[in-house]
Amino acid sequence: MLHRVRACLGACFLLVAAPAVADGPAVQAIDFHNVHIRVSDPARAAEWYVKYLGATAGRAPQLIYFGKTLIEFVKTDNPQPSAGSVIDHIGLSYADLTAKMKDFEAGGARIVTPIKDNPGLFALGFIEDLWGTKIEVVQDPELLGFHHVHLRVSDPAVTLKWYQDMLGGERAKLKGRIDGLRYGTVWLLAAGSGAETPAPSADRAIQNIAWLVPNVDQAVAVLKSKGVKTTTEPRSIGSVRYAFVEDPGGVRIELIHLQP
Repeated sequence: MLHRVRACLGACFLLVAAPAVADGPAVQAIDFHNVHIRVSDPARAAEWYVKYLGATAGRAPQLIYFGKTLIEFVKTDNPQPSAGSVIDHIGLSYADLTAKMKDFEAGGARIVTPIKDNPGLFALGFIEDLWGTKIEVVQDPELLGFHHVHLRVSDPAVTLKWYQDMLGGERAKLKGRIDGLRYGTVWLLAAGSGAETPAPSADRAIQNIAWLVPNVDQAVAVLKSKGVKTTTEPRSIGSVRYAFVEDPGGVRIELIHLQP
C-alpha cells in the first residue's frame, strides 16, 4: 500500500511540475496570399506595375503577381493615399535597386525618399505609385520580389503579438534588427505611429492584406470567439471561399481558401 501511495504522489508531483504546453494560434494561416490596392483604373495599374515595377501579369486584367504573392487592383473613383493609413506601405525587393530606380522615374512614380545605404540592413528608398500607394523599394538579395507589409500602429509589439496569436507566423528579426513576423517569405512589420491615429485601411490605397487558411468558415468562427470583428461573412466566388475581418487597429484582413 505504501508503495502505491508513493507512486501516486510521484505521479501527482510530475503532473503539477510539468510545464504547461503553450497554446497555438487561433488560426494557423498557411501562407500570406494577397494585397488589394484601390485605383481609378485597375487594368492600367496592372500594366504599369508589370512594365515599371517588374510584376508578372495575372489571369485577369486587374491581377498581377510578384512571385506567388498576388496583388489585385480594385476600382475606386477617389483613391486615397496609403500614407496616413494603418497599412502604411508594401515593400518590393530588387537585385539592382539603382538601375530599377530609373524605371520607377520613367514610369512617373514619385520618389519620396532617394536610395540610401543602411549597413547591416540593405539599401532602400521610398516611391509612390500613380494612385497613392507608398512602396518601400529595397535591395535584399536574400528575398527578391514581394518583401513585406509595414503597418503603422500605436504599439508595434502588441500588434505583432495579436497577429501571431490570431494567425500564427514565425516571430523573427529581419536581418537580426527589425522585429516582425514571417509568413513563408513575406514579412509583416509594424512601426509606431506616435501621437497620430492612423486611418483604417478599408478606404485607403492599400485596402487589405490576406492570408490563406485551411477553412474560412472555421477560421471566422474561431476569430469571432476571440472577439475579432467580422466585416464580411464567408462567401464564395467560383472556387474561392473568402471572408473579411478587421484587426484592433483597423487593418482589413481577408481570409481565403482556394477550393478544388
